[in-house]
Amino acid sequence: MDYQDINASTIDRWIAEGWEWGRPIGRESFERARNGDWDVLLTPTKTVPHEWFGDLRGKRVLGLASGGGQQMPIFAALGAVCTVLDYSKRQLESERAVAAREGYEIEIVRADMSKPLPFADGSFDLIFHPVSNCYVREVRPIWRECLRVLRPGGRLLAGMDNGVNFITDDEEREIVNRLPFDPLADPDQMEQLRRSDCGVQFSHTLAEQIGGQLEAGFTLLALYEDTNGSGRLHELGIPSFIATLSEKKKD
Repeated sequence: MDYQDINASTIDRWIAEGWEWGRPIGRESFERARNGDWDVLLTPTKTVPHEWFGDLRGKRVLGLASGGGQQMPIFAALGAVCTVLDYSKRQLESERAVAAREGYEIEIVRADMSKPLPFADGSFDLIFHPVSNCYVREVRPIWRECLRVLRPGGRLLAGMDNGVNFITDDEEREIVNRLPFDPLADPDQMEQLRRSDCGVQFSHTLAEQIGGQLEAGFTLLALYEDTNGSGRLHELGIPSFIATLSEKKKD
């Protein structure tokens, strides 16, 4: 079993245990979105500015590693033509269940985002990519694939871990790890993850995350930082996540 399969099975187990990022929205939230009352998250606590999306009616939206029935139903309620790609079977089951309940169509694709995306060039107007790069060892290929499958002028909305969460102990009081955090190269880090049932996770630098988008050919339009939402780092106001809005150059 490679690390991507370990992560998919780990997330499936978390969902069965009630993981917050695996609980689909209810009918009331869907109806509110249809009436213009909605918000979505790329990072734990701060909602994404609506102006980052523009008018979604008729837009082709890819939810990249965005299964779980939380964001894609909102976009469908706003009139988008939605596709979701995820490697967790349970996350995709939630997407299928919400779509059936609310009566909209969505293309559901099970695939590993660390591999070439199974879509033609210029397939989408917008990619919504919540925090998930921490489960992938190399992120630069993901940005290149995002650029390829977006149309000119298309937008990438991405949430990313900035690496801070990987350096502290569980109580977030002491620095205990070196960076990069790469359990495939460091058996001690792999053992840490095993003991805490965290799958296989990796730290990434801003050079990889934001610089990688720029290297791929994106233009950075906006960004904001966010905290964990709980714990000592959050209480001290220390950002651990960043969200970016980037655009593919227009023709």
